[in-house]
Formats: sequence, structure tokens, C-alpha cells
Amino acid sequence: MIRVTVKKNKKNVCELIIKGHANYDDLGKDIVCAAVSSMAILTINNIISLDESIDYEEKAGFLKIRVLRDTKINKQLLENLITCLNELVNQYPKNIEIRNED
Repeated sequence: MIRVTVKKNKKNVCELIIKGHANYDDLGKDIVCAAVSSMAILTINNIISLDESIDYEEKAGFLKIRVLRDTKINKQLLENLITCLNELVNQYPKNIEIRNED
């Protein structure tokens, strides 16, 4: 299962951690893992190209996005990522879950 942890400082995302594998299908054929990876990397690349207000760490089965400073851009893009991930939770509840922390 993919476990997403969203940490917020007040109302803004300050850290987002994605761990694990969906186990929806075999490695290389897993559409849930592919969707999560694509959405997360697209979000990271967009934020970095627009305002460089985040950093990230990536390893096999692990991705951590950390907000360095709050900006309108990273707030909107990270909230969009969370909305998209929630849609995946609705479609694949056995393969991905999201937990919010303050």
C-alpha cells in the first residue's frame, strides 16, 4: 500500500511524504504506482521551475517534499496534488491511503 502523509503548518502544507508500493499489479505494470509517481514528479518539477520554494528527497518507494517557504504557487500545486491523490484513494482504497498531520 502507498501511504501518503500530509503535514501542515497552520493551513499550508509544509511536508508531504509518499511511502511504499501500491501492489495493484506487478512491478512495471502497476497503474496506481505510475499515477502517484507521475503526479508527484510533475508537481515537484513545476514548483521548482516556477519558484524553487521546495526541496525533495527520493529513493525507491519513498518521496519527501519539504516546503522551504510558503508561496502561492507551491500552495496551489501541492493542494492540487493532494486532491488528485484523494481521487486515487476513492478509486483504489486498498492500494493508497492519505493521513493528515498537524
